[in-house]
Amino acid sequence: MLSFSDIEQAAERLRGQVLDTPCVESRTLSQVTGAQVFLKFENLQFTASFKERGACNKLVQLSADERARGVIAMSAGNHAQGLAFHAQRLGIRALIVMPRFTPGVKVARTRGFGAEVLLHGDSLDAAREHALALAQAQGLTFVHPFDDEAIMAGQGTLAREMLIAQPTLDTLVVPIGGGGLIGGVATAAKALQPGIRVVGVQTQRFPGAVNAVIGSAHPQGSSTIAEGIAVSRPGEHCLPLIRRHVDELLLVDEGDVEQAIVMLLEIEKTLAEGAGATALAALVRHRERFAGRRVGLVLSGGNIDPMLLAAIIGRGMVRSGRLVRMVVSTRDVPGSLARITALVAEAGANVQEIHHQRAFTLLAAQHVDVEMVLQTRDAEHVRELMARFEAEGLQARLLG
Repeated sequence: MLSFSDIEQAAERLRGQVLDTPCVESRTLSQVTGAQVFLKFENLQFTASFKERGACNKLVQLSADERARGVIAMSAGNHAQGLAFHAQRLGIRALIVMPRFTPGVKVARTRGFGAEVLLHGDSLDAAREHALALAQAQGLTFVHPFDDEAIMAGQGTLAREMLIAQPTLDTLVVPIGGGGLIGGVATAAKALQPGIRVVGVQTQRFPGAVNAVIGSAHPQGSSTIAEGIAVSRPGEHCLPLIRRHVDELLLVDEGDVEQAIVMLLEIEKTLAEGAGATALAALVRHRERFAGRRVGLVLSGGNIDPMLLAAIIGRGMVRSGRLVRMVVSTRDVPGSLARITALVAEAGANVQEIHHQRAFTLLAAQHVDVEMVLQTRDAEHVRELMARFEAEGLQARLLG
């Protein structure tokens, strides 16, 4: 089983090869959540993910013969990029099998690091089976993304860094997919600070570790915004470490993760992918469990498709009341639209979209529905705007 000595040796191997990322307090998130919050910015690694720690630790231990033949891996993206980058740097051939659903930005970046990429299957399990078959056929070394002690030892180095930088942390919150990250982090944390509380986070759509550890039967979905931790079950080497060292497992839903991504953008000016934001999602959703504690959150990665990010930002604006869809009913006479838009402007809101709805309405023929998408400050501002319309004798309602 993985030991702290393995992690210390990995830290020596990785010195100068990966970034010792900042672990600093977020005063604003601390105020919002009621805990003292420290963020470990693994999204600042060169490949924007913690995954290159384990990949590098594995690669530098290969024999000369293994290096000459090359390596193969299956990955939804971040392990692929980390392995590809360090394999290229070390002059090792890398072949990556990725599921077909992998975001295009991750495929492109993996190829950009010099790896050969093969898209196969609709799940990590399918990609894994194909990668194992190719490893056997071509004599390649299979590098598992999480179920490997060298990988876990590399990932555990980030917890060592956190507790050196912030030795008074009493809680660590860590995303769980296959368990390689939390296996390494928990092993290091418990060795350095036996009383520390380690909390793992999964999405409700992929609760494999939760089911395996507590014996629950939460159903598994087919997709999640946190695709980096969309793993059906923890690794065989990872599960015993989770059972031994992890104190609590929490679930978050898709909306929690979206909210956390937007919060990190707005408050910390930092970009986290879905999996990378799950630690903050758990802190916000379950804040009563962390109140008054000194909490370290692992922002595990920042690789996200730009189109998905745009959609998340838009949905976040709606959720916070800064983007609303409103219908105002009025007589269809000259000046009506000008009157409505003038009221919007006087209230300090801005029209993003506007549309006259004459046909699809139950109003009398001389009336019209004016549908608008408005940019507002917050939910209170929306209520003020609705009150202004009502005071002017206009019928207004919000659309979901």
